[in-house]
Amino acid sequence: MSSADDLIPVVVQDVRNNNVLMVAYTNDEALELTRKTGYMHYWSRSRQQVWKKGETSGNVQKVVELLKDCDEDALLARVEQTGVACHNGTYSCFLDKPIGPNDIIAELFRVFEDRKQTQRENSYTYKLLRNRNLLLKKVAEESSEVIIAAKDKRRDEVICEAADLIYHLLVLLYDEGITIQDIYKELEERRK
Repeated sequence: MSSADDLIPVVVQDVRNNNVLMVAYTNDEALELTRKTGYMHYWSRSRQQVWKKGETSGNVQKVVELLKDCDEDALLARVEQTGVACHNGTYSCFLDKPIGPNDIIAELFRVFEDRKQTQRENSYTYKLLRNRNLLLKKVAEESSEVIIAAKDKRRDEVICEAADLIYHLLVLLYDEGITIQDIYKELEERRK
C-alpha cells in the first residue's frame, strides 16, 4: 500500500502535438511496471492499487519518454495516446476537443489507427491502408492537382487540393510508421 509521501505527480503529454492529456500519480511499483512494459501505469488513490492506463478501455499510453523535473519530485510523461485520455470520454482531461493547428493531425492519426484496428470495409482510409498501390497513386494524383490549381492561380482549389494531398500523405506516413514528430524533428535539423 502506498502513502501520500510515496506518490509522484505525473503530467501526461501527447507527443504528437504537446497537448497535456491528464495528471495522475505514480509510485515505485507503477514506475517499474511502466518501464518494464513500455505503457503507463499509475497509482489509483481511490482504489488504492496500481493500474495500467487503458487496461479496460483500450485507451493505452505508450511511453515515449519520462522526464524528471528539476527537483525530482514530479514527472512529465510524453506518450503516444491511443483513443481518448480522459475517463469522461474526451481527448484530454483539460480540453473538450483538440485545439490548435497540429491537433487535427493527431486526430487523423487516431482515426487511421481506428480504421486499421476495426477494419471497416466501407472506410476510404481502410481501403487506402489495404491497397498500397492505390495510396501511392492518390498521393501522386493529388500532388499534380495542387500544381495545376496553383498554376491557374485558383486559390480555393489550391486549398481543397492541398487538403486532399495532405490527407493522403498523412495516411502514407502513418502506414510507414512515421509520426508527425519525426517530420518536425527532420525539419528542425534542417533549420540548423
